[in-house]
Order: sequence, then structure tokens, then C-alpha cells
Amino acid sequence: MPRILEEPKPRRPAYFWWLLGNALALCFAVISWFVCLEVFQNIEVPRNYKILRMLHRLPVLQAYSVLEVPNGNGLGPKELYQKFFGLSAKDLERVNGLLMRNYLTNFERPLMLAYIEGDYQVSRVRALGPADFFNPGFVIRAQALVKPDEFSAAAPYPVHIEYVFPTADVAAATYFKNGDVLGVKKSPNCAAVAHVGKLMVDGEAVLLLTVIPIAYGSYQIGSVRSFDTKPPTLLRPEAAFPLFGN
Repeated sequence: MPRILEEPKPRRPAYFWWLLGNALALCFAVISWFVCLEVFQNIEVPRNYKILRMLHRLPVLQAYSVLEVPNGNGLGPKELYQKFFGLSAKDLERVNGLLMRNYLTNFERPLMLAYIEGDYQVSRVRALGPADFFNPGFVIRAQALVKPDEFSAAAPYPVHIEYVFPTADVAAATYFKNGDVLGVKKSPNCAAVAHVGKLMVDGEAVLLLTVIPIAYGSYQIGSVRSFDTKPPTLLRPEAAFPLFGN
């Protein structure tokens, strides 16, 4: 009996594998492009910041002078309260992302850039450590003092700041004592808002701003003492704010 041979199944043409390989390569290229956009455009995300650090693609913080700082509004305690206190939790998260991106990218696109002004009474001081946003340096917690009118003495106002000094002269923290009053102006201090939060003080919610001076050089205390500030070289966006506990 004759043997019946089955016909071999048709082989896929060579161009099928060529098209498949090119499709996979195109998909990989598109995904890589979107990932790169995500990483470079959202540098404030701790994961992205670590990736850029490993790739040695982090921007170096610029040592601005007073005359070179980016344009921004100088706001007193009342204006700061009006601008930031009413923000919802979702809006605060968005604003803090923008503010951190400002700082990490040398204010290339300075959205919502604000410099604080006014008088602030010191309540706490401490040196920065390896778990903080940067170190060496120190941070001062202080509360705004505002005159209710031109005939009254300045009184505490529900705006607190954490004034963060990037400096190798950590001993300068001892120059500031509880009860001292910091007079802050847009120029020459250039203390930019880097984070916005809220704090409970005696059962009342108050505004808490983390500010960092971005004009570097000598910081003068009175007529006798001074210390030098310079841009930090290692930043930790994953560090928690505020820098003091409640």
C-alpha cells in the first residue's frame, strides 16, 4: 500500500521575523523615551533623583549672587499666609513638587517662586545631620511677628518658618538664641520657599514654610559676627519635612 506523506506546514516568510523584531525595537524605544521624560522632567521624585545621580546627570546647584537670583515675589507673613494656608492636601502635594523641582534645577522654570520677608522670632536651632535634606548646615525654627497696626507692638502671627542655612561653619548655629529676631528681606537674604506645610500649635493650625537662601556668600549677624554659605553638594529629596518635629 502506497505511503501517504503529509505536506509540510508552510514556513513563515523571513519578513515576518523582520517586522516582529522592528516592532519590538520600536516599542522599546517608545517606552525608553517616556521613561527618560519621566525621570528628567520630574527630578524631585526621589527615585528619579537617584537614577540621575547614578548616571551623573544631576544639575550642579548654582552659586547665585544677590544680583543674579531668579525673579520672584518678596512676600511678608500676611501675604504668605494668604497665598499658601488655604491650599488643600492635594494642592500642597503639587505645589511642594514644583517648589522642590525649582530648587533642584536651579530655577530653570521658576514656578511659584516666592522669597520671604518680615521679622521672625527664633524658637529652636539645630545642626543638620546625614538624614536631613542636606548637610552640613543648620536650621532655625522661628515665628513671624506682625504689627496689627502702626501704633501697636509686633505680635506673634500664625506663620512659622524653618530657615535652612547650607554652611560648613556649623558652629554658627550657636550665634542664634531663642528669642532673637531675624529680619528677613528679599534682598540680600533671598530666602526662597522650598516646602509648604501646616503645624498644630496649641490646638491651632498654622502655616509652616521651609526656606533656603539661594544667594550665597557671607551672612552677617549684627556688626560683629558672620559666616559663609555655599550651595550644598549632596541633596536628599527623600528626607522628611518639616526638619523639626511638632
